[in-house]
Amino acid sequence: MVDQSASAGSSGPAGAIGHITISYAGFARPWAAWISHQLEQLGHGTTLLRWDPQADAALAEELSGLLEAEGRLLMVLDDWYFRLGPKTQEEWTAALREVVPPHADRFAAVSVATQSLPATAALLRPADLRDLDAREAQRRVLHRLGIKGAGRAVDESAPGAPRFPNNPPEVWNIPRRNNRFTGRDDVLEELHDKLAGSGPGAAPPLETRIALYGTSGVGKSQIAQEYAHRFGNDYDVVWWVSAINRGAAREQLAELATRLGLAVGRELGDRIRAVHEALRIGRPYRRWLLIFDSADDMEQIEDLVPDGRGHVLITTLTRDWSGSGSAQEIEVPPFTRVESVAYARRRARRLTPVEADLLSEAVQDLPLLLAQTAAWLDANPMPPKEYIELIRRGEPSLVGIRISSDYPMAFQTSWAITLNTLRERSPAAVELLKLFAFFAPDAIPVPMLAKARRGDLPEHLADLAAEPISWNTALRRLTESTAVRLDYQVSEDADPAVETALMHRLYHRFLRSDMTEDERDAKAATACRVLVSADPQNPVDTRNWDRYAELIPHLEPACVLDSPEPAVQELLVNCTEYLRVRGEYRMGLKLCEQFIARWRTRLAPTQRTMLTLTHQHANMLRLLGRYREAEAVGSAIVDHLRAERAENDPDVLRAKDGLGGTHMALGAFEEAYEIFDGVWRGFVELLGPEAPRTLSARNNLGEVLGLLGRYEEALATHGELLAIRERELRARHHLTLRSGMVYAHMLRLMGRYREATSRQELNARLHHQVMGRHTPQTLRADHNLALCLRRSGRPNEANELMRDVVERSRRIEGPRHPETLMVQADYATFLREHGDLTQAGELADEVAERYRSLVGEIHPYAVGTLGNTGLVRAEFGEHAEALAIAERALHGMTAVMGPDHPWTLGCALNAGAARSRVDDEEGAVELGRDTLERTKVTLGETHPMTLSTKTALAEDLRALRRSQEAAKLEQEAIGQLSETLGAEHPHTLSARRRRRPYWDFEPQPV
Repeated sequence: MVDQSASAGSSGPAGAIGHITISYAGFARPWAAWISHQLEQLGHGTTLLRWDPQADAALAEELSGLLEAEGRLLMVLDDWYFRLGPKTQEEWTAALREVVPPHADRFAAVSVATQSLPATAALLRPADLRDLDAREAQRRVLHRLGIKGAGRAVDESAPGAPRFPNNPPEVWNIPRRNNRFTGRDDVLEELHDKLAGSGPGAAPPLETRIALYGTSGVGKSQIAQEYAHRFGNDYDVVWWVSAINRGAAREQLAELATRLGLAVGRELGDRIRAVHEALRIGRPYRRWLLIFDSADDMEQIEDLVPDGRGHVLITTLTRDWSGSGSAQEIEVPPFTRVESVAYARRRARRLTPVEADLLSEAVQDLPLLLAQTAAWLDANPMPPKEYIELIRRGEPSLVGIRISSDYPMAFQTSWAITLNTLRERSPAAVELLKLFAFFAPDAIPVPMLAKARRGDLPEHLADLAAEPISWNTALRRLTESTAVRLDYQVSEDADPAVETALMHRLYHRFLRSDMTEDERDAKAATACRVLVSADPQNPVDTRNWDRYAELIPHLEPACVLDSPEPAVQELLVNCTEYLRVRGEYRMGLKLCEQFIARWRTRLAPTQRTMLTLTHQHANMLRLLGRYREAEAVGSAIVDHLRAERAENDPDVLRAKDGLGGTHMALGAFEEAYEIFDGVWRGFVELLGPEAPRTLSARNNLGEVLGLLGRYEEALATHGELLAIRERELRARHHLTLRSGMVYAHMLRLMGRYREATSRQELNARLHHQVMGRHTPQTLRADHNLALCLRRSGRPNEANELMRDVVERSRRIEGPRHPETLMVQADYATFLREHGDLTQAGELADEVAERYRSLVGEIHPYAVGTLGNTGLVRAEFGEHAEALAIAERALHGMTAVMGPDHPWTLGCALNAGAARSRVDDEEGAVELGRDTLERTKVTLGETHPMTLSTKTALAEDLRALRRSQEAAKLEQEAIGQLSETLGAEHPHTLSARRRRRPYWDFEPQPV
């Protein structure tokens, strides 16, 4: 009996009524904690005392030891209370009869057992709390303790209040409880103390992340499961993530968004970021526990671990988590000998204490091996000492099994005996077990195998799957070895089907290593055939995404990446495309790199699968912002294809199109234009002017025209595309919506704010209706609408929408994604004019620095966002620094975009203002005259930037006392602004009030 946890309770009534000690087995801790809380809220002091009788101590002596505790004794009886020790029914009968009657006034009991209690438990007169609501359970506890009065309801939502055990956490997906779990109380209590504090009123713990570290088979996952079951009532959300595979881990974490009721889209990244934010702020639930099981590759999993006031539990084979400071470590040792003996005797009841001790010594107290060997002894008649001697001698060959020398001898021998027994009883079960080793060990898809086409399985397994009774018998045989655990579908059927099988990774690795090469190849080929048959063959259809998410974890164990079969390679291509459209770029990149590395020397670069996955490789790199690497990959494949094929070959055009996208992202807009123009013309000749691929190429051409500042041409191109798509597709098709959005975007850049806003308001509404508010395309539509509202003189609406877009972009795309940087850059300029100047400066500096890190200092986006920081410095009165930044931005933009590009002209407008502020009016006028002439040519006489340049020049001329020329320019500008934008437009009003105009750099989507 250990681990006393005392609470004083309230003063006054507690002293009068007396103290109550609550004795419980570890499994019943939720009940003990709830009862303790109920009593303390009513003024009673309590102590929690975990019941754990020693195997070598007399039960009567252990039971008498309870009398040394303070006050009344309330025993919480469950299925485990009478089984610990273990103690026999006879021992319990004798001990209860000896100890309880002389102290009947001290003993009381409640029962939460699901099975019948021993008959002698009647001496304790336990009150039954099963299947009751909280109020009735509280009434029965008080009545059994002789506490008069009905009590009062206790608020479970109050801070620190444990949930009523019959009311499970609101969100829960923990694997079912291991009813044979034994011991580990010290680890569990240490874990609880570190995460939750050591008692009522304790200060919040410093640790919210704990890593359970230990060797394979030591029981880390079992401890994590038991912690969730034992302490789960402390939480509102308890969620399990299998972290062996990053893709599967992301899917499982994203599923939590649905269970939390979060309004998010279908994209994995969107859902994961929504989960992270919900957990961080504690809404809708503030008490949460997330368990990342088998998180051995920290680099693949670390970004999935949330922040916040909740708790994270990690199981791992490595010390990376603690070594990096990401989590505090608790090392999990093997069983103590006492725990080993207790477990072995419960699992194989025929073992004597001496035999259990010998078995524990033979397997070195390793829980996994002890579970396997004790289970075998329970199911087989071999004398225990003979079996233990076989394990001690370490001669698996005695039972006819070849074992790899890489595994511990006890494991080798015990597993050899298990396989031999299985082979004698059910040869088909052994073959099925070996096939399981070619699927992901934590999610073996049993239904997929059971429903596989007959030709996909070897004949003997096909026969087995065709007969449900034989199939289920084989599965049951596997569970008897403890190497496999079955999880069943949630169903109201009397006989629910198996959903998945789970195998410990140690067994999984061993099974594969113990096969001959021919046998491994045959099993891998079978697994590949099963996966190919399960492929829906359409990864862009969202209705198939759940199936692809199920397939991804099995690609590596099934050796899909090594298969030369065209159908298997097509499966890999489809899975990679699914990862791209789903936004799983890192996992997609990993698959591409693995395939290319394995097949580079065996397949030509232009072979169909290699070509497709190389395209995807470049896509993934570009989508991850790794532009230079994407350029190298794209250039190489273009060169390979050009060496073999004509310039108008579809594959050549496709490869060049991808390379053009990378050039555009790198800011090489002229090169991108040349590529896109050639690709478009090639597809026109090959497929016709209105073929889908031709229209896609023309859209890219229109995009780069806009980036080159050729706004009239870009507007005409997108207008024609919009008309074709409205005619050929439909108004609500996602490509039509995109064309409408880009057309409105170009109208805004042309200064046609009223028309742009009108179109974009409708376009944004349709995006929300058709695609939902959380897709990347909808974010672009809302972003463009916010900018239209700002330019139309509706700052309040623009502010609300812009702030919302920034938040959604951070959550959906990530804080460093190029699209997020784009919207943050625009929000920073808005805040500078209409909001918090300090916040504007911080955000502008952050965006500029991240662009420099992403694309380098000479990229136009890095130059333009640097210029934006100078505008903030000017508002703070730091005129010298503002001038230096403005001149640097002008010089940089001129170098990369040329002197006549609209962005360069905007930088010149700002540089002129900066010169004026330091009293360099001559320099400002000189720059202003040149800028005005260039702007007229580039953008036209009445474009807003032309008119802003004209009013700025007028101000500088006035400073030099050239009043007549200044007045003429000013009157012209105000008249033209009134005519084009309206007399009450903010630009017109600013010109009348002689407010110095400025230009904000807006990064454009690429």
